Amino acid sequence: MTVEITYDEVLIEEIAARFDLREPNKYALSETVRRIAEGTSGFEEMIADLATGVGKTFLMSSLIEYLATQGVRHVLVVTPGSTIQRKTLANFDAASAKYVSGADIEPFIVTPDNFQAANVGAVLRDPRRLKVFVFNVQQLIRPTDKVSRKVRSEDENLGDALYSHLEGADDLFVIADEHHVYREKAKAFSAAIRDLNPVALIGLTATPDKADYGKVVFQYTLGEAIADGHVKVPVIVYRKDGTRDERTQLADACQLLRHKEESYAVYRETNPDAPAVKPVLFVVCQTIEHAAEVGQMLAQPGLIGDGSQVLEITSQSSDEALEALAKVEEPDSPIRAIVSVNMLREGWDVKNIAVIVALRKLASQTLTEQILGRGLRLPFGARTGLATVDQVDLVAHDSYKQLLDQKDVLRQRIQLPSSSVEVDDQGFATTAEVDPTKPLDPGADHPAADDTSGGGAGGGNAPMPGQWSLFGNESEEAGEGSDEGGEAEASPLLFQETENRLVTSAPKPQGRVKDAPQIIFPRRDSLLAHAPFSLANIPDGDAEQAGVAFINEVPTFIFRDALEAERVGTDGRVEINVAPQAHETAQQTLEGLDVVYDDLVEMIMQQPEVPQEKSSKNASKRLVRAFLKGAGVLNSGEADEWGQKRREQAVEGMRRLIRDKIANRKQQVEYHFTPVTLPLEPVAVPAETLQAHAPGKFRKNVPYVGWKRNVMPVATFDAGSTEFELARLMDRDPNIKWWLRVYVGGQAFIPTPEGRYFPDFIALDTNGVFWLIEGKADDNAKDADVIRKIEAAQVWARAVRDEEDFGTWRYMFATESDIKQAAGSWNSLLVTTKPE
Repeated sequence: MTVEITYDEVLIEEIAARFDLREPNKYALSETVRRIAEGTSGFEEMIADLATGVGKTFLMSSLIEYLATQGVRHVLVVTPGSTIQRKTLANFDAASAKYVSGADIEPFIVTPDNFQAANVGAVLRDPRRLKVFVFNVQQLIRPTDKVSRKVRSEDENLGDALYSHLEGADDLFVIADEHHVYREKAKAFSAAIRDLNPVALIGLTATPDKADYGKVVFQYTLGEAIADGHVKVPVIVYRKDGTRDERTQLADACQLLRHKEESYAVYRETNPDAPAVKPVLFVVCQTIEHAAEVGQMLAQPGLIGDGSQVLEITSQSSDEALEALAKVEEPDSPIRAIVSVNMLREGWDVKNIAVIVALRKLASQTLTEQILGRGLRLPFGARTGLATVDQVDLVAHDSYKQLLDQKDVLRQRIQLPSSSVEVDDQGFATTAEVDPTKPLDPGADHPAADDTSGGGAGGGNAPMPGQWSLFGNESEEAGEGSDEGGEAEASPLLFQETENRLVTSAPKPQGRVKDAPQIIFPRRDSLLAHAPFSLANIPDGDAEQAGVAFINEVPTFIFRDALEAERVGTDGRVEINVAPQAHETAQQTLEGLDVVYDDLVEMIMQQPEVPQEKSSKNASKRLVRAFLKGAGVLNSGEADEWGQKRREQAVEGMRRLIRDKIANRKQQVEYHFTPVTLPLEPVAVPAETLQAHAPGKFRKNVPYVGWKRNVMPVATFDAGSTEFELARLMDRDPNIKWWLRVYVGGQAFIPTPEGRYFPDFIALDTNGVFWLIEGKADDNAKDADVIRKIEAAQVWARAVRDEEDFGTWRYMFATESDIKQAAGSWNSLLVTTKPE
């Protein structure tokens, strides 16, 4: 390098005074120069992390002046896009309102539009002139077969390609504005810059990429900027009524904008020397189509109201739109709202954005700060003392809670190695000892992605010890004692002989006997249901009383919480506090009484219990008239208007009245039949059983087989003199075609007030009649609960016969004496029991 950059504190102070640098900019300049001066081994890359709105432009201009004073004549400023490029060019244009003054050495600005001009070639060959090249990164990267780059082509005036000229400059410094953006094209960008062999690359950004944290030489957080008064105070704007639609958000934003206009005017009246500044609304949309819809919405009455005052800026914007954007800060600019997608997300510097609406998900901290950053610059250059002027409102009805919860993000510093972070006596962080060639690993403090703490090899599908499947124990002990190598232990015994301890062998599943039918048992279930509803049951007085609560208009409020910052403690650390601001009444959409009337009638008719018939429609109109009378409306034709909140609450009030009446109507019991298919099969039949008709003492709960008319091959019984004898009677009698034992706990039962009644048998006689049969010992036949079961079964039988869908069913109650007197005859049993 033909020039050697040294650290000159006196020069830094002088330049800071000429450029009127704020303290953070001066310290950023100092640390950047210090790192450049300390560079000893070729190419250096460093980043100045400076909060949005603090003035990175001033840092760039003052750094160029410092380098030029020490002999540098080639500086390349790289911008990520056309918007930032135009802004940067304006910073070097003395005729522009964005001109940054203070330089003693005037630079010659080389751009993509002028570098091929004849006079430019002469300047480039002049070693005494300071040349500042302002190019987009896309114009510098290596060309491809499909894309050519003019800067890489030989120029007849220069005698070589501009890129080659820059390569040959041994005092070239590169300044990358919005440095984090190049991370998306890191490889191509790095190659384009490194191939130039610059002395150093200085990145300027408010949101450095995590992979570049190790290159940061200075950082100044947004929280610090707020605390030090260099930017506006962010204010989160929201509603608590749950309204989140886009039109409401835009209407609230326009209302806030009008208040900002009044406050700006008040400040200028008391400060006549202040520049003329008009506040502007900034809306961030999701797509180009979305931006067009929002632009049309803002042009409607009640919002901006004039389409000529709404400017849409997208990648498809015309030159006229971009020119209007460039003049948006001028006093005679007609623009009151700017609608954008991504074009103005970063690097776009204006001082009159006062209200921001983000109609897209704030997906990250970076995006939030970049959007918020469009409105952080102070309109009059310094805090005014008027809160509405010194604040920027961010309308975020759908995400305000998340934004408030993340308030401390404003003061968080990036995580640098603790041994290398230094804080000067002004509270500014410097990182002079960080090795910029060794960026931090962003994931160093996190567990590896494949970490499976708490889990073993093979994932979570293997059963834990002691875990059982549907087919038995699948643990390692499942096969112990088995010759089959892992087969589950036999199921528990189903039956036991009570006196002899007769143990059966393993059961064998069997279904119905051959030709046996399935029986459909009609279980009669009860349901407590409401009686049919009629609006005629609601008197006018009840509706009128309900309407009294809506005599007055119901306001809704716009809430505003400021994220205020202050330095505390001897170390000057920053604290962020949520400071509630005075809320204001939000504007509401007004509708006439005819709309209110129709909404109330429609709501009543939408209730599913209201019959859709003429009488219901007339009754709903009657109730609405009474309701509105209670709300102070004496004549339905009155030219009155209700706000949206009042209308919504009135509809809810009427709905609540109707629902209460519906809920409190009389209840009645309804019955329906549930078909239950019997028997449940297969059943397990043990190998050791007793014969049903063989002589011998009855054994309780022991399986009996050898039946002739039993639907199933096996049956067990609790009582010998009733259940067992009834079964043997039916099995022998020619008047019975089939019979089936009914067991407690199944789905064939009769509901009773006490629970469920399970009779003993179902029988089908040769006449096609189904019989539900209960046998009972003489000692228990007159018990109260037995009587109630008999009565419930008789009611059930009559209901089934009345239904006619399940055939003819009858109920028989047979006592021990009845069975004995029948002497094995079904017809005789009918005579003695006298069933209905």
